Amino acid sequence: MKNNSNLSILLKGLLLENPVFVLVLGTCPTLATSTSVIGALGMGLAAMAVLICSNAVISLLRKVIPETVRIPCYIVIIAGFVTIVQMIIHAYLPALYDMLGVYLALITVNCIILGRAEMFAGKNTVGKSVLDGVGMGLGFTLALLSMATIREILGAGSFAGIALPFFSDHKIEIFTKAPGGFLVYGIMIAIVYKITHGKAPYKKQFSCEGCPSAAICNRGSCENAVKEGK
Repeated sequence: MKNNSNLSILLKGLLLENPVFVLVLGTCPTLATSTSVIGALGMGLAAMAVLICSNAVISLLRKVIPETVRIPCYIVIIAGFVTIVQMIIHAYLPALYDMLGVYLALITVNCIILGRAEMFAGKNTVGKSVLDGVGMGLGFTLALLSMATIREILGAGSFAGIALPFFSDHKIEIFTKAPGGFLVYGIMIAIVYKITHGKAPYKKQFSCEGCPSAAICNRGSCENAVKEGK
């Protein structure tokens, strides 16, 4: 039973709770770095490394960090690991470092990293938090790669920088620009939603309890929206 639970934590980020296509987190780096397969893979692996390490440390310190300053503490921990990853990439993969640019440093404020720290790592054991980091990191990486594959082939006529016959002579350059990114992103979200419709467990977890805006929002409309699956 425990193995099934661990496997569920590991696999949920791949599809049912994919951070990009289902939870719709990390939209900015997703659109910015999915123009090339190499850039997407680099960003995905960098974010996964930070996610795994920060999840582990935050889970380890979850009973020590004061409730009132937990978010600033989470950000400091995440920023520390982002700095380490950034320095390693700068030293050993300078071309990738230049390709990712400012988005590498912005992993610090990536909603996926902070969101998993708040929703999972801060409430679960180190082992489960590491599995969650691996699953969500893989889901993020696969989402970036799927979008980058489509955008690079159609927009640049290449795959991982290698020119492809036919596509290199019939480029649709809009796919490498923002409108093309939003188009591919929307289509991918629609496809994943169609596949997971009625199955995504995260929908059942939403409630007004614990929400910082619960006192000022229209509680009834929120609850009705959740019941209707919106």
